[in-house]
Amino acid sequence: MLVILTIVNLRGVKEAGTAFVAPTYLFVGTLVVVILIGFYKVVVSGGHPVAIVAPPGSVGPSMQLVGVWILVKAFASGCTALTGVEAVSNGVQAFRKPVVPAARATLTAIIAILIVLLGGIAVLLKYYGIMATDPGAPGYQSVLSMLTAAVTGKGIFYDLTMFSVLLVLCLSANTSFADFPRLCRMIARDDYLPHSLTTRGRRLVFSQGIWALAIFAALLLILFGGVTDRLIPLFAVGAFMAFTLSQAGMVGHWWKTDSGAEKWRNIFFNGLGAVATGITVMIIVVAKFVEGAWVVVLLLPAVLLFMGRIRHHYQLVEEETVLKGGGVVLETVLTPPIVIVPVERWSAATEKALQFAMTLSPDVEAVHVTCESYENNPPWEWAGGQRPEGARIPKLVTLPSPYRLVVHPILDYITKVEKENPERTIAVVIATIVEQHWYHYFLHNQRGQMLTALLLLSGDERINIINVPWHLKA
Repeated sequence: MLVILTIVNLRGVKEAGTAFVAPTYLFVGTLVVVILIGFYKVVVSGGHPVAIVAPPGSVGPSMQLVGVWILVKAFASGCTALTGVEAVSNGVQAFRKPVVPAARATLTAIIAILIVLLGGIAVLLKYYGIMATDPGAPGYQSVLSMLTAAVTGKGIFYDLTMFSVLLVLCLSANTSFADFPRLCRMIARDDYLPHSLTTRGRRLVFSQGIWALAIFAALLLILFGGVTDRLIPLFAVGAFMAFTLSQAGMVGHWWKTDSGAEKWRNIFFNGLGAVATGITVMIIVVAKFVEGAWVVVLLLPAVLLFMGRIRHHYQLVEEETVLKGGGVVLETVLTPPIVIVPVERWSAATEKALQFAMTLSPDVEAVHVTCESYENNPPWEWAGGQRPEGARIPKLVTLPSPYRLVVHPILDYITKVEKENPERTIAVVIATIVEQHWYHYFLHNQRGQMLTALLLLSGDERINIINVPWHLKA
């Protein structure tokens, strides 16, 4: 199901919405039918309906005692339904214009459906004497399963209803797929997450955010054994802490920007919301601490520290890359670089690299590493010809390597030349074989790529790397 959700969302916003319309309507429709039939039977029977399939077990006296702690835990679990409000608020810009009326209508519809379904189910549970059972107990059934069986029996309609519940429970994860990438984009724009999360993919969705969510969700499902009840505390604490911070942020916003009577009205409602959700966070943490909320309590500071380090990195990058002097420096007289071309053997690719290097500067050095078998066989003899009179050829530098190391002697030589010429830049031209198929790269040594990586790790901006490709056609 996670793979399907990922693929559908990578296809685009419109495709994702279209794919989830039918399961949502089926879920709402089947439950409304169950509620209407159930209320009809309650009225006809004078408040004493007979269940077609009796709910398993009976409610004992100890189970009927409802204390403050039970109410607190129920409140902590039930409040997660309010995340639908967050989904609409975060996704306002995804609505058709005018976006505000469309978002208000959507939110109104969500609240109305929630009231009808939750209220109808709660009333019917009382009349049919249905009690929730422990998800870990043998023969466990969900409340919806027991209620549907009691009202309509276990026929085709029961199977259809349970199938719609299954689909909606799975597809409800799409709320995160719709919001998480947008949220990452907003945070990345403020330099607290990698900037790549701000880039839209080919289907105009934030593909990297979708992939990140899919990977993290898979890890959570594996770590928690796929039991979503264990994930509710993590979800609830994070969601309501976000509610609290956003409401408190709006209070600060109205305090700084608004004026008049409207200002105090907005401050009152957002402040009331911040207090209510803040109290909810504390209740959830206390009620669900042992069940997994402690993970979020420890994880949040780590995430904040991680995001702070990312922002610090971007600040350092900005400081180091800012243009000094505030002007264009292209009018400065520039000295040609010293060009170094590593030569393994004489070939068409080597010749192309040397020809390109000689267009860059008059100071070109061809560097060849010799081992025992090549001591009397310098690469210019492989060219098979004499140097034309008056032709300019690169300077040949031969580096002995008794232990048959190739990359490190070249790296040491480049570093030596760079230190001996503090006023010059160094250009390293590397002949690169380009294969038609990726698996052919395993048939060649990758010394050019190794040298490139080591030069980049050397950390000197006066050394420039140029790859000259030779594309293989066969």
